[in-house]
Amino acid sequence: MDWQRDLPTWPHNAWSRRVVCAPHRWHVQEHGKGPTLLFLHGAGASTHSWNAMMTELSRDHHVVAIDLPGHGFTTLGASNRSGLTQMTEDVAALCKQEGWQPQKVIAHSAGAAIALQLCEHHLTLDTRPQSVLAINPAFTDFDGLAGVLFPLIAKSLAVNPLTPWLFTLGPDAMSRAKRLIASTGSTIPAEQLSLYARLLKDRKHVQGALFMMAQWSLRGFKTTLSQSQTPMEIVVGLNDQAVPPDRTAEVQKSLPNSTLTELPNLGHLAHEEAPELFVSLVRSAIEDSRQSDPRP
Repeated sequence: MDWQRDLPTWPHNAWSRRVVCAPHRWHVQEHGKGPTLLFLHGAGASTHSWNAMMTELSRDHHVVAIDLPGHGFTTLGASNRSGLTQMTEDVAALCKQEGWQPQKVIAHSAGAAIALQLCEHHLTLDTRPQSVLAINPAFTDFDGLAGVLFPLIAKSLAVNPLTPWLFTLGPDAMSRAKRLIASTGSTIPAEQLSLYARLLKDRKHVQGALFMMAQWSLRGFKTTLSQSQTPMEIVVGLNDQAVPPDRTAEVQKSLPNSTLTELPNLGHLAHEEAPELFVSLVRSAIEDSRQSDPRP
């Protein structure tokens, strides 16, 4: 996305700023005062995924959302660091540089894996969030042959300079966005759909998403899951067509210090379908943590 051309019409653009933290040039949206909430979107999305939630929660919190490397307005560094370990290291460096100490991390899909890795391996006990809200988390790799072939295909597409051009070719980005969102099991507001259409027309964003998919692997992440001490609230939309809800439920059973909430009639982008519900979940969790905190 072009900073000069596209940002002026992007949601919450008044909250946006450029942050250079090697190796990337980040897009950060930051607003409000109070305890810090950090928002991490999933693959192929951007800060816009959190629009409605941030509007409401910024009334009494310091809200921070970032575009992940290669996504939205964040310029991917020359090394194309897009794997789980590398992205987490870079997000941790950004948090340290900016002095963010989030009370809670709200994360979606692949962003939830980054959030848990961040808490377990990069934040000290003093700076670790009280909990992570994981929305339809992507905690497992593809099964069987798909798990081998999909990253290889994505990698070959990402390194082909023609691929982003071909993906964004044609004027009917809205139809492509509708098909993509429908395939996730979600029905989102028209304004959100139009933002996904804009992202699908952007070659750098498409390439960034492909780089992320090409480098993504959760094989070493299983140990992090089984040994995790981070309090985690997992929320699953039972209509999720992208990450099977039953698979997430199985993972949750082996995840220490976690809870599972299942929501009928919501899909993979549940937080965009029912943002008011997720705002309520965040507020309730924060209030519960305050009441149970023994510290004066």
